[in-house]
Amino acid sequence: MSYKNFSIETDADGIALVTWDMPDKSMNVFTVEVMDELDRIIDQVVADSAVKGVVITSGKSSFSGGADLSMIKGSFDLLKEAEAADPATAVHKLFDATGRMTWLFRKLETCGKPWVSAINGTCMGGAFEMSLACHGRVASNAKSVKIALPEVKVGIFPGAGGTQRVPRLANAQDALQMMTTGSSLTGARAKAMNLVHQVVEPDQLIPAAKQMIKDGLKPVQPWDEKGFKAPGGGIWTPASAQLWPAAPAILRRETAGNYPGALAILKCVYEGLQVPFETGLRIEQRYFTHILQTTEAFSMIRSLFISMQELGKGARRPAGVPKSEFKKVAVVGAGFMGASIAYVTAAAGIPVVLIDRDQEAADKGKAHSEGLVTGAIGKGRMSKEDGETLLSLITPTPDYASLADADLVIEAVFEDRTVKKEVTEKIEAVLREDAILASNTSTLPITGLAKNSKRPNQFIGIHFFSPVDKMMLVEVILGKETGDKALATALDYVAAIKKTPIVVNDTRGFYVNRCVFRYMAEAYDMLIEGVPAAMIENAAKMAGMPVGPLALNDEVAVDLSYKIFKASIADLGPQSVDPRHMELVTKLVEGEGRLGRKAGKGFYDYPPKPARKKLWPGLKDLYPQIKPEDVDVKVLKERLLATIALEAARTMEEGIVTDPREADVGSILGFGFAPYTGGTLSYIDGMGVKTFVALCEKLATKYGDHFQPTPLLKDMAAKGETFYTRFAPETKKAA
Repeated sequence: MSYKNFSIETDADGIALVTWDMPDKSMNVFTVEVMDELDRIIDQVVADSAVKGVVITSGKSSFSGGADLSMIKGSFDLLKEAEAADPATAVHKLFDATGRMTWLFRKLETCGKPWVSAINGTCMGGAFEMSLACHGRVASNAKSVKIALPEVKVGIFPGAGGTQRVPRLANAQDALQMMTTGSSLTGARAKAMNLVHQVVEPDQLIPAAKQMIKDGLKPVQPWDEKGFKAPGGGIWTPASAQLWPAAPAILRRETAGNYPGALAILKCVYEGLQVPFETGLRIEQRYFTHILQTTEAFSMIRSLFISMQELGKGARRPAGVPKSEFKKVAVVGAGFMGASIAYVTAAAGIPVVLIDRDQEAADKGKAHSEGLVTGAIGKGRMSKEDGETLLSLITPTPDYASLADADLVIEAVFEDRTVKKEVTEKIEAVLREDAILASNTSTLPITGLAKNSKRPNQFIGIHFFSPVDKMMLVEVILGKETGDKALATALDYVAAIKKTPIVVNDTRGFYVNRCVFRYMAEAYDMLIEGVPAAMIENAAKMAGMPVGPLALNDEVAVDLSYKIFKASIADLGPQSVDPRHMELVTKLVEGEGRLGRKAGKGFYDYPPKPARKKLWPGLKDLYPQIKPEDVDVKVLKERLLATIALEAARTMEEGIVTDPREADVGSILGFGFAPYTGGTLSYIDGMGVKTFVALCEKLATKYGDHFQPTPLLKDMAAKGETFYTRFAPETKKAA
């Protein structure tokens, strides 16, 4: 019997090696077709008396990334179709569909013949749940091995037996930690948790897996044997009496109750450990069906799984432009940002020239990469050889002539129009005719900077976020004359350095910073109103933001806000900045010398480590304080999220952002907009545009006209539209 996605080879010992190797895919993923074939393979090996056991492995460099996009989309499509056809049976159909993988894996583990999973590279989600259903698990000790159940990060949870098998192998605390955080495990850590049996050298993976079967591996799981007890004794033990009352409280502290999928993990484990295994699977299936119907799951899966993959694969790349191959990239400006850009470029295997005014400044820029490499080697994340290779790709120099053969030049000098003009002219004096020139700028409009260029159609903005080596988002900014080749080259470069791009049209602050400035501006309003600073910061975290607006302002620098205000007044007039905000930052910067984290003091004080930062006590003396009991935290949360979402809607109305996927992904990756919402526009769509408009009108009456809903939002509310229907990516692609 032949299969499209698997091959089977039985050796002289009667051990069948099942190799999963999907054609035309860089990584194996679960699809309906893959599950159908695996189902038939189980039947085939059971029926073949010559087969004594099965080893399943991957023919690729990684085992599997889990479920495919089409399967995830299919669950939502099925529910929608079922609700339209027969609402009474819709949930039942979804329940049956979500159980397909669960009961396929159960069939595998009860088939009567031993199965061993031989894990190489990445083994995530459903692929690890399948491995857990195997009777034996062997993992490679290569650094590329990452074992995880990361479903909670996209709004769902391990729903194919993960919540039942993991706590029956590992202790409940470790199991909960792994699943509620979605954290990755090395092979060694997985073995220490009892989730894999052996960790071996990569070339010993298959022999070790086969040896387990030769050594008499039982084709029965521990939980299917009489007298089985979960590690630690299960739920009704003294240890559990300490764990379970604390677990929901810890989860609420970490998530503020915003992630239904994370809470469902606790419920599945707690309830499942008290019943027979198959009953536990039914409990898990029930909760998984429920979670799939939540707004949070739909929005998170769409933005953090589907949209991110689509954008990463070039959804916005112009058609018909040949793909760029980067033999050499140049970065002009070896300060913190430029040095960081050079590092990520070299980390992608691309030779990079790092230019500054003199050799000393250029060498200092390379020293930044040397520091990052040393840190990575020290933490075991990089080998010494890989570090040396990375550093060898960075050439620091003050010589502009070295740009002559660069495919892409990224200007990353000081945020000053005059300086950027001088540098642009120096670059173009030696730049190859077909090369692309990009400016890394966080606020200066690209169209204006392109006026300094002799070829504005080959000039584009590439906005990185700090720290560059950790932040996954890059804003690609189109000037009015930017051509398709420049856009395609920029997107190819972002793909090469393994980051996610969003494409935005030109405006002051672009997309991400416009939203960030609104977030911080609302915090200024709250301070001025007398809301205690601690309540502002805590409300933001309760709303799902990773850091409060005052802490974020310290990170980007309070004096930068001051400079931006002054630049806005100079360019657009005094009406462009709220005078109360100007007064606040002026007092902090000029009056108190509180410039932000870099100065050790801003809205927070930053004492020497290990002491933790704390809010500056002087904040309460700036404005008369409202009593905490008179502050409505729910309203604070609404204000902070709504003001950002409203700004995102404005960028869509103005044509700055044209694709809702980019607004959502950009807001989450760029500044951590409450991920459970799916992003700024999904936040609006999730509650309904009509409801959002009503919320904004209510807030506007009390907190200012900046909350007034825009004409676009009012029109969408009247027509019952959403951003994903009005600006449907699929419709635009077809057009």
